[in-house]
Amino acid sequence: MVDEKTRLIRARNAKRATFTRQNLHQKKRLKDTWRRPRGLQSKQRKQFRAKGRQPTPGYGSPLAVRGFHPSGYEEILVSRVEDLEGLDAEVQAIRIGGTVGNKKREAIQNKALEYGLKVLNLKDASLKISEEEPVEEEEAEDTEEEVNDDE
Repeated sequence: MVDEKTRLIRARNAKRATFTRQNLHQKKRLKDTWRRPRGLQSKQRKQFRAKGRQPTPGYGSPLAVRGFHPSGYEEILVSRVEDLEGLDAEVQAIRIGGTVGNKKREAIQNKALEYGLKVLNLKDASLKISEEEPVEEEEAEDTEEEVNDDE
């Protein structure tokens, strides 16, 4: 089952098309996001071959892997620590909500590590504190070596 799911995800990524917006090359202010062509005389709406493809049902992904993360996990949106209970670590991965603060995010991340869950948008808030402490220890070791060299 896992090999079949991996194969289907690779197939989904292989046939994924990029659809360009009409007149994207002509106007600098247009963003590269798909917008359906609606003009009455639009060549892209009339599906002229050289004017770019449009999304059609043939580009859809297989039902077995639709909505899955590219890593192969099913995404679960989490905003509380209680949401982690009952999740399967082999099939599901969590994404912490964008409105969750640092304090609650850290609690969710620690609990997810206990359960063995993968966090898709992991942030390390304690990284700055842990980086500062070893620098001070290294400076102390350097001064000890200088004292030993003088003796």
